[in-house]
Amino acid sequence: MSNSSWQGTNLPRVGGFNRAVVLETIRRHGEISRVELAEHTGLTAQTMSNIVRALMTDGLVTENGHAPSTGGKRRVLLKVVPDAYTAVGLHLDPERITGVLLDLAGGVRLRTTRRIPADSSPSAITAALTRTGQQLVRRSGLPADRVLGAGLAVPGPMDAAHRMVLDPPNLTGWHEVALADLVEERFAVPVVMDNDATAAAIGERWSGCEQRTGSFVYAYLGTGVGIGVVLDGQVHRGVSNNAGEIGHVHSGGGRQCHCGRRGCLEAYCSMRSIVADWRESNGQPEPTSVTAAYDQLCREAVAGDTAARNVLHRTATRLGQSLASVVSVLDVDRVVLGGPALRQVAELVRARVAKVVNTQVWASHVRPVQVESALIGSDAAAVGAASLVFDHTYSPRLNTLLGS
Repeated sequence: MSNSSWQGTNLPRVGGFNRAVVLETIRRHGEISRVELAEHTGLTAQTMSNIVRALMTDGLVTENGHAPSTGGKRRVLLKVVPDAYTAVGLHLDPERITGVLLDLAGGVRLRTTRRIPADSSPSAITAALTRTGQQLVRRSGLPADRVLGAGLAVPGPMDAAHRMVLDPPNLTGWHEVALADLVEERFAVPVVMDNDATAAAIGERWSGCEQRTGSFVYAYLGTGVGIGVVLDGQVHRGVSNNAGEIGHVHSGGGRQCHCGRRGCLEAYCSMRSIVADWRESNGQPEPTSVTAAYDQLCREAVAGDTAARNVLHRTATRLGQSLASVVSVLDVDRVVLGGPALRQVAELVRARVAKVVNTQVWASHVRPVQVESALIGSDAAAVGAASLVFDHTYSPRLNTLLGS
């Protein structure tokens, strides 16, 4: 199987997989002719034509003009209908809730954000998440049947089988909360849930189209630190759906982490720990808001302040060291950095991480690693949450072929 595209199969009883392959290929290319579509998918012209006809009947795909002439008959171009369906994405962060309305082509139609309510109990958070999603749908003016569902991006760990958030270190008082079911009951739309880093990786893959095919590791930096792993176009979630919890892997130090252990990567690379390091270096008082203090640190770093830059340099070095181990184990050649912690300092952090990774990764002369900034910006987890809905519904899945 190619790293850059899915291939369909002409064997019987895999119509759903082939349909997903065709839709994914059209969406990824933006515009594509039927001839090119057959070449990319490996399907017979008849099979591909039947699937395209069905997708057009369902309103998911439309014809969109002609390709430039190459001497013969001009080819008709196909494209996904962006407004065919939308999905709501909700990101639960310990400090705020971010919501987006995403269209089928990966475009953000609406965005909103609100602070976590003072009462951060599961019932209060459930109500706030639901209100955020409902307001996005009302603002869109779209018919209810055009909203395919809602996705939740949450801090781990989670129990995917029971749709539970377990004991998130940054949300005190939470224990085995069936958040997806609670929001689904209130919102009255289907709800899917994943951890924020994996959701962000899915969003990057979905919205990035051709630029995010194949394999990559997505490092998400926000209130915490996590990674999402995409291998040959498939998201790797692990046996318990908690793959990517790099924030609580030992990073070589001895600092106390809020999870109770010592030396976790998150104890050095979270917004809170970065602000604490900066305060220690310049004698600043305890901030009333970690987010506001972090934003100030980043502004000063961009302006050239030595103390702020040194703190970010040390953070990026430690992050790069951890990511070098991940890259070596997985044998991938691309790392994507995203999340709200990089909003102002993406290039400062990216440049240092790239240098460290390529210095420390095994056999870098055989596999140089590209370290890139995310395409979908600081709302990566919310966009990813909405993408979960589309991914769950439309993306090609190996288990369709394997019968699992």
